[in-house]
Amino acid sequence: VFEDYAPGWQDKPHELASGTKSFSGVMAVCAVQDGLLKLDEKVSDTLTEWKTDPRKSQVTIRQLLSLSSGIDGGDNGAPPMYRRAIVVAEATAEPGTQFSYGPIPFQCFGELMRRKLEPRNESVEAYLKRRILDPIGLKADGWAKDREGNLRMPSGASLTAREWVKFGEFIRLGGKWHGKELIPEALLKECFKPASAKPNYGLTFWLMGLGSEGAEAGDGVQLPAKARRVIEERKQLGFQPPKDTVAAMGKGKQRCYVIPSQELVIIRLGDSVGQEFSDTVFLSKLLGPSV
Repeated sequence: VFEDYAPGWQDKPHELASGTKSFSGVMAVCAVQDGLLKLDEKVSDTLTEWKTDPRKSQVTIRQLLSLSSGIDGGDNGAPPMYRRAIVVAEATAEPGTQFSYGPIPFQCFGELMRRKLEPRNESVEAYLKRRILDPIGLKADGWAKDREGNLRMPSGASLTAREWVKFGEFIRLGGKWHGKELIPEALLKECFKPASAKPNYGLTFWLMGLGSEGAEAGDGVQLPAKARRVIEERKQLGFQPPKDTVAAMGKGKQRCYVIPSQELVIIRLGDSVGQEFSDTVFLSKLLGPSV
């Protein structure tokens, strides 16, 4: 419907950073459909090294991917290799009680998927392409890998806006592409159920229509500064995103917003830091306060 670029960027791929994470959630529900896993099964059923840890042994796949497993997320700039991730993963809280953003849970999921697919002689990369990327015609211009040749699950993809919008449109259409169901809509909706430890985060997607960035606090709990700023912005602008607004988000303010009720997918790529860019201001200019 509309596109606009800074000079030279129309056909140039852009690093999605953490915008990559949402592919893991969709891959997980594909694996449910294919009988490879259940979202509420214990991670330790596959990563058997975790069975002796009182906390990690109880973590479910849903908790792992909703970053509510109690496992510390780690440094965003340095995701460990799959095999290393499951060793360094540290459970600092009981499963389901603490939100911790970072790459380690996603790399642990990568190792889990690697083991699930091993009997089929299929790699995580091949599965992702077969189940999601190829059917919707999405061509990744690059996807960083670790030293063992495994996809970096939390931050590796580089796409043009025209390619990333295909993934957003696939989500908007409820798992269909050109009328063909690739994932049952009911399964895809599992990605948009609020995490137990953070109501505005789902299964690898931000649930922008459900509370502010940093969850609404109650009982006198102090909200983080970022969340307070978002709430104040929304009040000043008289704007609240539609309740069904979900997004994949990455450093530099990479954004894939999906708003089914407005029949909209919006891609925003950039290199912004701090408060240079505001989701609230951006969406309010596009949608207007009446929404």
